[in-house]
Amino acid sequence: MAYQESFDVRTRGRGSIEITAEVAGIVRASGLSTGIAHVFVQHTSCSLMITENADPSVRRDLETLAARWAPDGDPVYLHDDEGDDDMAAHARNILTGSSVSVPIGKGELRLGTWQGIYLWEHRTLAHRRSIVVTVLA
Repeated sequence: MAYQESFDVRTRGRGSIEITAEVAGIVRASGLSTGIAHVFVQHTSCSLMITENADPSVRRDLETLAARWAPDGDPVYLHDDEGDDDMAAHARNILTGSSVSVPIGKGELRLGTWQGIYLWEHRTLAHRRSIVVTVLA
């Protein structure tokens, strides 16, 4: 059995937004007790991640690392149609991923104590991002 729902997230620009509650609500709505929740973002300049949900400095440090991995405005980039952060955002997506999967048990996400699901916006300007959650039994 499968169940699928989508939702949108409005970002404020570069940074992370926790979406655990939205995903958990879709899992509950599915009525499935055991399975997998697959979460996918339909864009190439943002990512999804499972990371620390207690200390926001972890996510700030991840931003610092991402700036080292894929700096904005690198002169070797050919793709800059939407600005200096364009290619860097695509590279960060490739490095961090556009989907995550979480086990479901007893109708709930089986995340660890300090884990949350986050949309990670890599563009400097605000965007509306579409996320698809597929729950599989």
